[in-house]
This record gives sequence, structure tokens and C-alpha cells, in this order.
Amino acid sequence: MVITLKENPSLRVEEFIEILEKSTLGQRRPLHDVAAMQTMLENANVYVGAYEGEKLVGLARGMTDVVYTTYLADLAVDEAYQHQGIGKLLLKKVKNMYPRAKLILLAAPAAIEYYPKIGMRRHDYCFFIDDENEIQ
Repeated sequence: MVITLKENPSLRVEEFIEILEKSTLGQRRPLHDVAAMQTMLENANVYVGAYEGEKLVGLARGMTDVVYTTYLADLAVDEAYQHQGIGKLLLKKVKNMYPRAKLILLAAPAAIEYYPKIGMRRHDYCFFIDDENEIQ
């Protein structure tokens, strides 16, 4: 198996949805809302695709300011291709593209134990809010 990484590949929303469906991230994304998925694609500025031939088997998608922070919204690897180092390759490629920026992500529950194994450190000071009405 030969995996090729491509920076900023031209992705169709159907490909984006399919790779998320084939990874554990499909459970936590609005895959049924194609317009929302298209908006997610259009508003990210970091993409690295992992391909076996022409088949997309992994994707890192996120946003960066180039010098301080790169946030990965999605690190998705087709379940049939997991445990082969593809996620690690994607992370290395993104970090190489933006070497000055910290690489930050929120782990999916199924991946919490994965990230420390590849050298990422936990951070205890992350906060989030889902709805503006939660702001007090």
C-alpha cells in the first residue's frame, strides 16, 4: 500500500462526507446537512488528504493563522486504513506546513488514548460552549 499526501486537495462535499462516514467522526458531524458540510469545507484553510491511488483514505481539515495556532477540526482516517500510521502522517504534514504554529485539536472520545501515544500532550485548560444562551 502506497499512501500519498496532498496539500489542499480539491474536495467535493460528497468526498468529505464519505471520509467522515468511514471514520469515527461521522457520528459527531452533521453529515445529513449537505449545506452545512459544504460550509465547513469552504471555511477551513488547512487541508491534507491521504490517498491510496485516487481513493481518499484520510483527511486533516482545520484553520490556521500560520504563526501561532493551527486548529484541526477533523482528523479522519477510513476505519479500514486505521492502525497503519496514516493519522500520524497527516499530523506531521500539517505541522510541517505551519512549523511555527501550535497544533491543537479536540479528541474524539474513541481517540483520547491515541494522541498521547504519538507525542501530543494533554491540556487541562480547554473550554467550549455550544449555544450563546449558555453564556452567563
